[in-house]
Amino acid sequence: MLTLVLGGAASGKSEYAESLVLRTTGPRWYLATMQIWDAECAARVEKHRKMRAAKQFETVECPLHLEKLRLPARGTVLLEDLGNLAANELYDPAGAGEDAAAAILRGLDSLSAQCENLLVVSNEVFSGGADYVGDTDRYLRALAQVNNAFAARADAVVRVVCGIPVYYKGVEK
Repeated sequence: MLTLVLGGAASGKSEYAESLVLRTTGPRWYLATMQIWDAECAARVEKHRKMRAAKQFETVECPLHLEKLRLPARGTVLLEDLGNLAANELYDPAGAGEDAAAAILRGLDSLSAQCENLLVVSNEVFSGGADYVGDTDRYLRALAQVNNAFAARADAVVRVVCGIPVYYKGVEK
């Protein structure tokens, strides 16, 4: 089962995705995409690792090259989040650069073949209607390309608004 969970900043999308994963049995993989740049990032990552361990998630750090990841066992995967992954692939010198969207989609295909359930958290883009220039526009377009392509493949697409899930495709299970 493929599920895309979208929402704005602090919308409750991550908590909702986690609640869906907690309904499953078997291994629970949490693919964290945040890169650690400084002590503040490191502290935040450590806090999240402890929180996930308490929920019986096995954390796998994957800030780049999702297509190279191999899981040791099938189960449920929560990828948090596409926004970080897209930025990493676009801007990190070791990333995919202009091929970021295609590389991420290849990685999602590879990942979905390795698990029973794949839940992907992403940010809403372009709903504000603002005009962006330069790298911001390039980033948003890459993320929108991934969101749109994955939504087309997904069994369920849900947008979380103020903590309330609204299904656009599929139904809550």
